Amino acid sequence: MEAQKYTGSCHCGNVRFEVQGDMSNVISCNCSMCSRTGALLAFVPAAQFTLLKGEDAQGVYKFNKHVIEHLFCKACGIRSFARGKGREGAEMRAINVRCLEGIDLDKLTIKKVDGRSL
Repeated sequence: MEAQKYTGSCHCGNVRFEVQGDMSNVISCNCSMCSRTGALLAFVPAAQFTLLKGEDAQGVYKFNKHVIEHLFCKACGIRSFARGKGREGAEMRAINVRCLEGIDLDKLTIKKVDGRSL
């Protein structure tokens, strides 16, 4: 897949966003959060992400080192993206590609990450 614009949302549609990027390479993390939610994550710079709807519709959960804002819809509970910083300090978004329209999960390259050990 090449970099393109995708639209995503939570289940009920209270949170909607657009993201520009290559969503074909994702990670499957085994940390306590990701293993329970089944998220498949792709990371993009914050400038490639636009929240269209739902800033006030989301709750925030932080755990472990409390540096990533794991956002979830207050109505349906879906975690469609998270906010944080990359290793160099730049603002990033972690996109749950399962929440994007038009993604064929069978065509993704999935890298397993041992987040449980971090």
